[in-house]
Amino acid sequence: MQRHAGEDDLAPAALRTAALARTPAADDPPEPACAISTRGLVKSYPGPDGTTTHAVSGLDLDVRRGETFAFLGPNGAGKSTTISLLCALARPTSGRATVAGADVLTQPHLVRRRVGMLFQHSAVDPDLTAEQNLHIHARLYGLPRRDARRRTAEVLETAGLTDRRRSPVRTLSGGMRRRLEIARQLLHAPGVLFLDEPTTGLDPHARAEVWEHLRALRERHGSTLFVTTHYLEEAENCDRLAIIDRGRLVAQGTPLALKAAIGDDRVVLRTDDDDAAKEVVRRLAPPDRTVGVDADGISLRLPGGSAWIPRLCAALEALGIAVNSASATPPTLDDVFFHHTGRSIGAAQPGRAAAAATRTGGGR
Repeated sequence: MQRHAGEDDLAPAALRTAALARTPAADDPPEPACAISTRGLVKSYPGPDGTTTHAVSGLDLDVRRGETFAFLGPNGAGKSTTISLLCALARPTSGRATVAGADVLTQPHLVRRRVGMLFQHSAVDPDLTAEQNLHIHARLYGLPRRDARRRTAEVLETAGLTDRRRSPVRTLSGGMRRRLEIARQLLHAPGVLFLDEPTTGLDPHARAEVWEHLRALRERHGSTLFVTTHYLEEAENCDRLAIIDRGRLVAQGTPLALKAAIGDDRVVLRTDDDDAAKEVVRRLAPPDRTVGVDADGISLRLPGGSAWIPRLCAALEALGIAVNSASATPPTLDDVFFHHTGRSIGAAQPGRAAAAATRTGGGR
């Protein structure tokens, strides 16, 4: 085919960039054991009053290849900004980061070639069929027509949507649409798949469907999944997680290890007279424990909480204070978030803090 002068300048920028994704260059550096690695990553914005806002502040992070990693934090914590930096869609103020073996500062084109990005909001055309949406996206990535048809069929099968391939997207359920959007990001076989709040707005059943699909995706293809979320139960599905708050990384590890680091059970008692019962519990509990009263009742943290319940109930009933219920629960990820930030993740959501009750009894 004859190539005319200036043709590259006339081609859409998205098509030129996507065409790079078709075949890795011979001099591409190999992908390391860590799919994502950052050191001292910072993204700052100047404020109108001359101050500086740090959306991301000194982020040090390592995500292994083939891992499902969660970035847990409330809205506005810096999760989406971090994703933009790691996908080379925004330039860091300082620090460094490599993604799939490519440097986000010096090799942004290679980063974009090797990653997939699922945004919070839907980007598929509701009036086109599932198959048409994928085929158009594959062509924008520069795949020849035959390869685009083949990859479209493959990712439709991976998403479990082959039987709905000719259905308009507007007729699909919320969970199906999200699986279609994930499938679209797999067309160029990315090494790392970023999913920014992948189940926001979905009902519990649809959310469960999406996570079942993500687990199958990793098992079949060994994909590295980097998920941002403020849903605690979703973070439980991940191999490891990092908690980010106000742009800073405050804790990271496996869900089990992070909960085990807190150690103590949360004991909650509901009585006929919580104010009087609180003083009794305070005298019986170790002196370094905080005893609080909230909507749940009297609460405190104790090692081996179940063993404490009979003793506390007997002491209260001996003083004529009836105990209506008693429970001991191991630490949750919300407890972990509270332990490191001083508030629950629900209360940390912008616009909800004022409505959230102050939590007490969360630590020593």
